[in-house]
Amino acid sequence: MHRVGSAGNNTNSNRPRKEKRLTYVLNDTADTKHCAGINCLAVLKSSASDRCDYLFTGSRDGTLKRWALGENAATCSATFESHVDWVNDTVIAGDSTLVSCSSDTTLKTWNCLSEGTCTRTFRQHSDYVTCLAAAEKNTNVVASGGLGGEVFVWDIEAAVTPVSKSSDVVEDDCSNSMNGSANLLPISSPRTISSSNSIRTHTTQCHGYVPIAVKGHKESVYALAMNGSGSLLVSGGTEKVVRVWDPRTGSKNMKLRGHADNIRALLLDSTGRLFSQSLFSFRYCLSGSSDSMIRLWDLGQQRCVHSYAVHTDSVWALASTPTFSHVYSGGRDLSLYLTDLTTRESLLLCTKEQPILQLALHDDSIWVATTDSSVCRWPAEGRTPQNVFQRGGSFLAGNLSFSRARVSLEGSTPAPVYKEPIFTIPGTPAIVQHEILNNRRHVLTKDAAGSVKLWEITRGVVIEDYGQGYVFAVSIYPFSNFNVQVSFDKKKEQLFEMVSIPAWFTADTRLGCLSVHLDTPQCFTAEMYSVDLNITGKPEDDKVNLARETLKGLLVHWLAKRRQRHGSQASANGDVVSGKDMTARSSAHSRIEVDGNAENDSLVYPPFEFSTVSPPSIITEGSQGGPWRKKITELDATEDEKDFPSCSFYLHPCEGSAVQILTQGKLSAPRILRMHKVTNSGMRCWWVAYLKMIYVVNYVIEKLVLDKPIDSLNTDGTYAAGLGGQPQHSAGGEGSLRSGLKPWQKLRPSIEILCNNQASTVSGDELSHCAGLHMEET
Repeated sequence: MHRVGSAGNNTNSNRPRKEKRLTYVLNDTADTKHCAGINCLAVLKSSASDRCDYLFTGSRDGTLKRWALGENAATCSATFESHVDWVNDTVIAGDSTLVSCSSDTTLKTWNCLSEGTCTRTFRQHSDYVTCLAAAEKNTNVVASGGLGGEVFVWDIEAAVTPVSKSSDVVEDDCSNSMNGSANLLPISSPRTISSSNSIRTHTTQCHGYVPIAVKGHKESVYALAMNGSGSLLVSGGTEKVVRVWDPRTGSKNMKLRGHADNIRALLLDSTGRLFSQSLFSFRYCLSGSSDSMIRLWDLGQQRCVHSYAVHTDSVWALASTPTFSHVYSGGRDLSLYLTDLTTRESLLLCTKEQPILQLALHDDSIWVATTDSSVCRWPAEGRTPQNVFQRGGSFLAGNLSFSRARVSLEGSTPAPVYKEPIFTIPGTPAIVQHEILNNRRHVLTKDAAGSVKLWEITRGVVIEDYGQGYVFAVSIYPFSNFNVQVSFDKKKEQLFEMVSIPAWFTADTRLGCLSVHLDTPQCFTAEMYSVDLNITGKPEDDKVNLARETLKGLLVHWLAKRRQRHGSQASANGDVVSGKDMTARSSAHSRIEVDGNAENDSLVYPPFEFSTVSPPSIITEGSQGGPWRKKITELDATEDEKDFPSCSFYLHPCEGSAVQILTQGKLSAPRILRMHKVTNSGMRCWWVAYLKMIYVVNYVIEKLVLDKPIDSLNTDGTYAAGLGGQPQHSAGGEGSLRSGLKPWQKLRPSIEILCNNQASTVSGDELSHCAGLHMEET
């Protein structure tokens, strides 16, 4: 799960206490649309004439999608879901490998033509990974850069191919050592970034593979580009300089200065040609910057040969024609321009309603991605761009950035050539505002289109859709029947209820959709009566823990598949499961008990049933050391089967006891049992779990079970004579306790410890006489 810093008592520790977090992401539409801005695009051309081309889109909603392109149409054929934060860039390496990077600090590789299979995860970066670059001809080479100032060069084929047998077929991590910071996501140990030319390789290996890491950047990297053969790499970022590298050795070739702000986009001329055939021996580079300028660099002369003042604001995206004679550019000024690099003529192709983030040329058209969740395809004449200039309306690009700003202020902005796109791949408007209502079950949201909705987060569904705000008709003379829109805040006031329920979850909309976070142990503090939840067949005065039942609803599919999986394994091994073993296994599948009845572990009440049409996704940190994301219906019971170095616990009173449930935050005794694997022989694994301090057992027995000092008990469970004025009864099992005791007080103290679905119950006497608990796993 996510590790987050706790505000608890840290007096006895130098590190903040770390709690566990589980997040589930809600979506009220089918999984065929993005719900946040599109950060990256990649086009896969089909070599066969009877097969369609594919467009890959990466979004701020944390997912990638593959679109099968037809004649003025696009169909979502797969969703790639594993990243837990924004997808910032994606490239295609070879014929069937998709590489993506994310703000979750990881790179992931995917099978392009699969149904969303992630083949590997790499955790080498220490901060957000912002950009990627691939060599078209050398299909194995990919470079990555991020906010940590690191630039890594990867051999994807060597990195993806395991060099040793491992059970991690689906996802293996290449990670650095973790530090003790309070970051939400796992990051590498901090490293000093210097300007040395030496190559840096990390000592932590991923199945024997170590990527090349080069030094040089002192600040964040936002743009990368690589030539077709993979022999030249350029990078840029907040240092305002373009650095040129040899990715084969990691050495820095040169540094180009000229921009006045962050460099956001880079392109390399892979053709070796630009203005004339006599210049074929030189390589050229294009850069776009937040200073609104596009610059053309001659890498042979190591200088800027042309500057193009086309935009009035930051340039965020560049795309060139195959001959590198024209460049398409877009950015924060909402405009898409086409510029002839030779004649300096520029033409406004179209304008958008949102800033342009990415461009991808596709035959005679161009895909345009913005901060909106939709993607548009515009005509571009990519093969013959000079034909567009015959339409007229072009202007000469200036050399200075203020020249375009002055023209804009004078009101002589050119008219766009195209008014409408060829077609649009629609998305779902991102949620931009939310409010948790005081009943702690409903969340009011407002999306980018102004639509206001009411969510029930315990079911993950929209229960009220108020449309474009809350609108009603009003008739006032002399005007009639005009609409009045009630604001989001006004609707929040109307939904206010006079109730008081503890805050058991938090929410955010960073991914463009509603994400609900459950942090232990705080999430288990809220309860409601069953009658208030309209639960039938349950006593009205029974209390229902909201987080507990929500987790049961989220994990019901995982639990069913896990039971099926363990049953299949037992049948395959020829094991005959006894009734006693079956009961123990059933009890071990879920540790959250309702009314002390294990049968209710698999029972999900209607107020906590999640939709299977648009199921939520779970984000949690797995046993492999990093977070993962899956839809609840796609959990296959193999998640988190690996062994954890520690296990946390909480205490639940016996049935009939008046003792309240104590959450982890209220326990004064240690909460962690350290578990160490002793030996593994065939199908039998032996474990030993050591108590950090033996007084935790005495604390449990004295305070929660018998409600009497431990010294007042004989070894057979009877009270000692003369203690507290209580007579000593004759020995004889549980009946030896005085008759005035409650039924639950007659129970002998015991603690049940689970190890991979196998329950081991140890009595209080055994616990009191040993510092270790031995368990056998079958």
